[in-house]
Amino acid sequence: MSLVIVKYNAGNIQSVLYALERIGVKAVVTDDHARIREADKVIFPGVGEASSAMKYLQARGLDEVLRSLTQPVLGICLGMQLMCSSSEENDTTCLGIFEERVKKFTPPAGSALKVPQIGWNNIYDLKSPLFNAVPENSYCYFVHGYYAALGEHTIATTDYVQPYSSGLSKNNFSGVQFHPEKSAKIGEQILRNFCK
Repeated sequence: MSLVIVKYNAGNIQSVLYALERIGVKAVVTDDHARIREADKVIFPGVGEASSAMKYLQARGLDEVLRSLTQPVLGICLGMQLMCSSSEENDTTCLGIFEERVKKFTPPAGSALKVPQIGWNNIYDLKSPLFNAVPENSYCYFVHGYYAALGEHTIATTDYVQPYSSGLSKNNFSGVQFHPEKSAKIGEQILRNFCK
């Protein structure tokens, strides 16, 4: 199996590589269009800001490459958000793979909830082979100030300020809001499931 991690200006690439190594999987980091298209599976990671990431992808034609992929693709954190229709972060038009919109967390006045959400939270209502052998209410590691709304492509839900999509899936595309590479054994199981 050939696995590619998309190289761009918002990738949390090193920690994803280490996590894959821990489960015995080798990956190539590249922004080469042909290598991405030829891979058996593609991981689209992300940490950073939506509009600058989208501009970078568009300037290099990677937005069109990502939209055109027919093999399994996994977006992580910002990677998943960029696969949505749009983001309130600097009013960004995203890849439009999922119809869900990305919105900013706005805790009610007087709430003790901080934005961004940083730390462990549970995922539930799991509806995808991506979560095989992952128990309901498992804890995963999150760092984000924006969230994808619940919608028809939601495959995992998390509560913070309100319920939101911590996983999305449509056709060959899946995404998770949390960081599987930082989510201990549960994250490793999710990466294993994707690589299978």
